Amino acid sequence: MLSSLTRTYAVLLSSVPVVALLAVAAFAPLPFVIAQPGTTANVLGESDGTPVISITGAPVRKTAGALRMTTILATGPSTDVDAGDVVDGWFREDRAVLPRESVYPSGKSDQEVEKVNLRAMEESQHDATRAALAYLGEDPAKVKVDLSLADVGGPSAGLLFSLGIIDKLDGDGAGGDLTGGRNIAGTGTITPGGEVGEVGGVSLKTQAARRDGASVFLVPKGECSDARAELPEGLRLIPVTTLKGAVESLRALERGSGVPSC
Repeated sequence: MLSSLTRTYAVLLSSVPVVALLAVAAFAPLPFVIAQPGTTANVLGESDGTPVISITGAPVRKTAGALRMTTILATGPSTDVDAGDVVDGWFREDRAVLPRESVYPSGKSDQEVEKVNLRAMEESQHDATRAALAYLGEDPAKVKVDLSLADVGGPSAGLLFSLGIIDKLDGDGAGGDLTGGRNIAGTGTITPGGEVGEVGGVSLKTQAARRDGASVFLVPKGECSDARAELPEGLRLIPVTTLKGAVESLRALERGSGVPSC
């Protein structure tokens, strides 16, 4: 019953267990948030009229298709969630009931939570740039990357940012779009060394991806089972553990070669 909720946030969750303790909820205050599929954004495109990825210091190619990062919408840390909201969220495929402390830092105000999420996004963008340039063998002192995505916080767009940078620079030498002209979505944190980390809310993110036209979804390998739980029809899951592996899977998909699925 989201009509009773006063505020939602676009959240890129990291390592969130999907748990609803209904027995406890019946007898105590409800320390939960209600989440649903959120917005998606093509990192190869624009956000509020500004390119999501801007690169100087190296030739940039025109891209096709989409690399779509995904979010969930979650009720805010100060929003009251009652038993009706919990029961409704638990029994709907397009809702999830999550412990509040697994989504938001304890004791933080709405404004403080927003700052934490924005800082996590900034750190993720920095790591994504380092990972992409390291993969390409580009000198970060010469190639400058600016990432701009409004109104979204958290770390789990890192993989998609890195793939977008690689696609625009075409530095892997394979030529052609990483997407093969497809609408590809995904999620996953990234380290500067190119390791892909697990995130939360993947079953909701797959729904957002399919709603916005994606046919392929890149998911951290350890979360394949969660992603399969409510997998929309027509969406293929490709497991990833590293940036290099993700690029190789997308190139193999473009060639029509064998690609692992969850």
